[in-house]
Amino acid sequence: MTKLYVGSLPYSITDERLLQLFAEQGYTPVSARVIVDRETGRSKGFGFVELGPQDDGARAIGYFNGMYIEGRALVVNEARPQESRGGGPGFGGGRGRPRGRGGY
Repeated sequence: MTKLYVGSLPYSITDERLLQLFAEQGYTPVSARVIVDRETGRSKGFGFVELGPQDDGARAIGYFNGMYIEGRALVVNEARPQESRGGGPGFGGGRGRPRGRGGY
């Protein structure tokens, strides 16, 4: 299967509409997910589409990349693996020892 990144999505696009967009062009998307902000629930303007094994991902990229949807040119390419976010010591903001002089 091929997983595609779809960027520059209009904020009104839903998972269902993204899935439908690929299906209308003869692809068999397995899943489509628009990424939303956890706090507001609003779209972040990008998402991912997983195509079935019989679909040609390169052909889909060529077709959809640059296509205008609601006045926005889509950016479509093969999705890269998610990078580790770190999150170890030192990334917590404000907890622990005070900065500067005076310490404990």
